[in-house]
Amino acid sequence: FVLPLVTMRTYSEEKRSGTIELLLTAPLTDLQIILGKFFGAMGLYASMLALTLLHVGVLFAFGNPEWRPIATTYLGLLLMGGCFVSVGLFISSLTKNQIVAGMVTFAVFLMLWVLNWISSFVGPTTQAVLAHLSITEHFDDFAKGIIDTKHVIYYLSFIAFGLFLTMKSVDSERWRG
Repeated sequence: FVLPLVTMRTYSEEKRSGTIELLLTAPLTDLQIILGKFFGAMGLYASMLALTLLHVGVLFAFGNPEWRPIATTYLGLLLMGGCFVSVGLFISSLTKNQIVAGMVTFAVFLMLWVLNWISSFVGPTTQAVLAHLSITEHFDDFAKGIIDTKHVIYYLSFIAFGLFLTMKSVDSERWRG
């Protein structure tokens, strides 16, 4: 619920206010601009996740939980958040209105979230494809304490693809003027 609000202003507000021209004429490459915005949003997301470590500290103070499943869950949350941030950056780069960017980003996130649930209503081949594309399906192993390379590669590929689409959108903005 929070990540669409974090990413909705990244590009759309700069387009609306006219500061995108300053950013695009700065001696920076498009990749540097995009990675700066991505890592800034990820830093905010990571700091929000870091606040939940207080609860984990209380859990360790009064109990004896295993730390490996907790650590892999946090890794999975960071990777899944990276996917959402990269998609949010792309959607924000497509519009000048930050409210539209926030609503469309929320709708896309919701679609990615329920993709696994939707797959239960279709045939077996489509179900396998939708389950593979589902963000939550890849997160389940992280929540169980399992780090599988296919899930890590899925998330990193998703992030790279979202950043690639953002780069192409920003590049087209540079050419359109």
